[in-house]
Amino acid sequence: MLTIDYDRLDVRPGMRVLDLGCGEGRHSFEAYRRGAHVVALDLNARDLATTREWLGAMELAGEAPAGATATAVRGDLLRLPFPDHSFDRIIASEVLEHIPDDTAAMAELTRVLRPGGLAAVTVPRWFPERVCWALSDEYHANEGGHVRIYRAHELAGKLTAAGLTVTGKGYAHALHSPYWWLKCAVGTDRDAAVVRAYHRLLVWDITARPWLTRTLERGLNPVIGKSVVLYLRRDTVTADQNPAEDRLAVDEVPASSRR
Repeated sequence: MLTIDYDRLDVRPGMRVLDLGCGEGRHSFEAYRRGAHVVALDLNARDLATTREWLGAMELAGEAPAGATATAVRGDLLRLPFPDHSFDRIIASEVLEHIPDDTAAMAELTRVLRPGGLAAVTVPRWFPERVCWALSDEYHANEGGHVRIYRAHELAGKLTAAGLTVTGKGYAHALHSPYWWLKCAVGTDRDAAVVRAYHRLLVWDITARPWLTRTLERGLNPVIGKSVVLYLRRDTVTADQNPAEDRLAVDEVPASSRR
């Protein structure tokens, strides 16, 4: 289940792509399939182990083009272990809402993106998220949970202040909003029959991708899409930074899914 439009992000073979807060790697996998040199970064060791396992399985199955590489790296979004201007594309999907100091995280994202590079940032959309918070404290008030709800213009303003230019906006996963509303209404820890039934519908939709639900979701995304996606570009470089030197330094990053 992808939140990012990879064609819109223009991910191409040979590009260096950073998946920030990769979780179990869903966005890293698609970038790898497209022939990129992928670095999947997260602080959660268990999620990284899953990502590393699946990247290795993809390599063995020949699911990525020759020359593509992928690695999973444990790291903190507030102190990224990469030189300036290391990446052509950056993905930060459903991660900033978890970080108390999101301004510092955005500054780090900008720092490691090369001038002219593109990024895609997604967060839960304000209205669907606000309903979830109203229905359930357990949904967000837990260790590692959501610490804020963004309005799209607020997120855009913060990313612009960090040095990025917003080039486009989109919405995704409208069919998932009612699922989370139901789950929050009955209790996030309860195994309610109605929640199980809706979950089966979502799994069927993701695996079968029938035209009816795909068309329905596209129509509903602007109204109740669970996620908002901002597409961004870094245009400038500060006077004390040398893009050519920094691009050479990125070769120090490991580039094999077997590591």
